[in-house]
Amino acid sequence: MIETERLSLRPYTLADFTPYLAMWSDPENVRHIGGRPLSREDAWNRLLRYAGHWTLLGYGIFAVIEKTSGRYIGETGLADFHRGLGEDFDGAGEAAWIFVSDVHGRGYALEAAQAAHDWFTERMGAARTVCLIDPANQPSLSLAGKLGYEPFGQAVYKGRTAVMLERSSA
Repeated sequence: MIETERLSLRPYTLADFTPYLAMWSDPENVRHIGGRPLSREDAWNRLLRYAGHWTLLGYGIFAVIEKTSGRYIGETGLADFHRGLGEDFDGAGEAAWIFVSDVHGRGYALEAAQAAHDWFTERMGAARTVCLIDPANQPSLSLAGKLGYEPFGQAVYKGRTAVMLERSSA
């Protein structure tokens, strides 16, 4: 659906479940995203939620595939998670990204997230997007900064403090 120099981004398929579960089962990967690995059931429910985004809204989270190997390496995209954080947050597309730990530091996250943002802006006409990041997650905050996000507040979500960031495509 989206092609970059090194990556393919597409909606999830059932074949993605096993590598998806492995990514979300890695304690290092989830340290700043909820703090605990997903159960098989929770990973399955999340994957179904992603399919619902595409079906009902026409956009959502992309599976990211490395072109040279054909391997699933992570996800990125924008969604409507209805987090209940207020109109200044919930009313905008929310960016998300996570990648398998062995590809960290290769620039894949920036390449994929930028492509997803460009697609979302063009397709949905969205002028503003948001994201929610643990303040201790420096790699994610750095990526958000490279994408043009700036902090605009803090929120407590599921018992954890997070930074709310926004980006204008204008």
